[in-house]
Amino acid sequence: MKEKFKKDWDKIVQVKPLLFASFTPLIHPDGDVEKKPWNDIYCELTDRTKVKKTAEEGLSEYNVMNRAKKMDLVLFTDAIEHIVKIHRIITTELGHALLVGVGGSGRKSLTELATFLANFTIEVLEMAKGYSFVDWREDMKNKLFFASGYEGLPYVFLFSDTQIINEAFVEDINNILNNGEIPNLYN
Repeated sequence: MKEKFKKDWDKIVQVKPLLFASFTPLIHPDGDVEKKPWNDIYCELTDRTKVKKTAEEGLSEYNVMNRAKKMDLVLFTDAIEHIVKIHRIITTELGHALLVGVGGSGRKSLTELATFLANFTIEVLEMAKGYSFVDWREDMKNKLFFASGYEGLPYVFLFSDTQIINEAFVEDINNILNNGEIPNLYN
């Protein structure tokens, strides 16, 4: 920064870590805080108390709308940072994320909350006993490609490592990420 731009990083970045998102309105018209802030403007999140409040309100709304899948989360700073990052990834066109961590660290819960804050639909496959490769392909046709393609819904497909009961599932996911399709899915 100092060499190329002649600027001091600590003077430019007031709040660390540097986070940007669009789900917390922080930019006001003409810089007047008395006016209502603009929504869905991608901006730096300098007011962390407002970001935390927005995330907690989103969690409360999620719990009201999904009483059967209520999430009791403690939204500490790291969790909110992860929500912001997941939100940014999924709202980016063709955004994909691989979330890595120990079991119980909140990958699925934080993804569900970020998806809810983005007003996206989330799909998690239910794999009952006897779930086969044929069932997988039908789910790919009906739940993934139909909803995200034909219906054009903003969509998050959440796939966990515990759902890999056939190695061909991973190959299909790889094809989706690389080519946007699964070869030989349709006749």
